[in-house]
Amino acid sequence: MKNLKFLPFYVLSIIPLHLLYVLSDMMFILIYYIIGYRKEVVKKNLTIAFPEKSEKEIRKISRHFYLHFCDMMFESIKTLTMGKRAVKKHIKINNEELIKQLYEKNKSIVMYSAHMGNWEWNAFFPNFFQHKVTAFYQPLSNKYFDELMQLIRSRMGVLCVPSQKGYKTLMQLQQENKLTLNLIIGDQSPSAHPKASKYWTEFMHKKTAFLTGADVISHRSDYAVIYPQCTKIKRGVYETKFVLLDESPKASDKFSLIEKYSKALEENINQQPSLWLWSHNRWKLSA
Repeated sequence: MKNLKFLPFYVLSIIPLHLLYVLSDMMFILIYYIIGYRKEVVKKNLTIAFPEKSEKEIRKISRHFYLHFCDMMFESIKTLTMGKRAVKKHIKINNEELIKQLYEKNKSIVMYSAHMGNWEWNAFFPNFFQHKVTAFYQPLSNKYFDELMQLIRSRMGVLCVPSQKGYKTLMQLQQENKLTLNLIIGDQSPSAHPKASKYWTEFMHKKTAFLTGADVISHRSDYAVIYPQCTKIKRGVYETKFVLLDESPKASDKFSLIEKYSKALEENINQQPSLWLWSHNRWKLSA
């Protein structure tokens, strides 16, 4: 059987979530107190983002981030066996009607997402919406884990699309008369190469470079653009409220969506700082 090579993860996945959180607490002790995984990167990022906060407050956010980060890893593994009924208990959609209205208007959607909350659980969206859900991704160098992540993301019906083939795939689906909801994560750091496409704007108190792909695709396709504002209600329960950034971006200024996205993401981070991926070296580029 093809998926037998992922048997250890399936075994983990059938463990009840409340017991997986016990393992998560143990992993937190290991990576936070013993290994110290990327603690300096996290501290540097938090200090840049929150210059007004004391060292004690920074440490508190950092600790809560690592607790959430460990939870998210085990929650993502749980995706392998979680049923549709369980999904409804863990994912709450605040304004599902916005997506339904866009569907009735015959509009495909770019969901301009981020490494916020448990972004891997966006793989559950096919359970909520009529749109065909796609997710852009960068293939991992490790083939085993690349296949595992695609398996996790596609199990509920998400079509995983390599980012390099993203726009071409969307146009093919459009020719097939399929309305799509397309998940594009936009908070990775662009390449440092001088010719790499990037856009600079003020974000979390610092000039920050953003990838331009989602903006370019949205303007070309004229798909409606939304941001999924994520909050964590309690352990293992997330709520998403969709923020409409632009319904017809073709008529908007170039890079206007990046400006709107960065402001929406900043507001989301300020709501619950521990939910963002602070271990990513977000500000490795300087303007």
